[in-house]
Amino acid sequence: MLTRDALRIAVENTLVCLLGYLGGYYVTAWFYAPSAALGGLWALISGIVVLQATRRETWASAWLRLLGTFIGAVISAIYLYLLPFSPLGMALTVGVTVLLCQFIGIPDHARLAALTVAVILVISGLHPEYNPVLNALLRFLESAIGTVLAVMIILLWPESRLNKPTH
Repeated sequence: MLTRDALRIAVENTLVCLLGYLGGYYVTAWFYAPSAALGGLWALISGIVVLQATRRETWASAWLRLLGTFIGAVISAIYLYLLPFSPLGMALTVGVTVLLCQFIGIPDHARLAALTVAVILVISGLHPEYNPVLNALLRFLESAIGTVLAVMIILLWPESRLNKPTH
């Protein structure tokens, strides 16, 4: 049975997908056209990951996404500045990223930081001529685009009474 909440969630995901892809695609195309489609994909993935059933959950997910992506982007830029892409290098960089998140007390951010490392390093493997700092910066920017869109959509759409906290 389709409920009003089910319809709302489907429409929110549809909007995040479309707007995230377009936003990520066109922003990335300004800087490096060959990775524009990947930029759109990363933005829409970020938006869908952040989008939750309630505003409170979406806000929590947004901060997790932004900080995790920032950490992964910084570590990836450092790695790619020093070394070229390799599967072993990627795996070790993911491990270092997870350890860093554990060490600084944000273990919940490790998954998103690790995913960001993998995406950035694979894109560099596909496009070795691509500036590693620009690659990392664009992946963070695309993630921010998807994250902001998810937050905006959840804030603009009225929550059902079932999802509102009662006091």
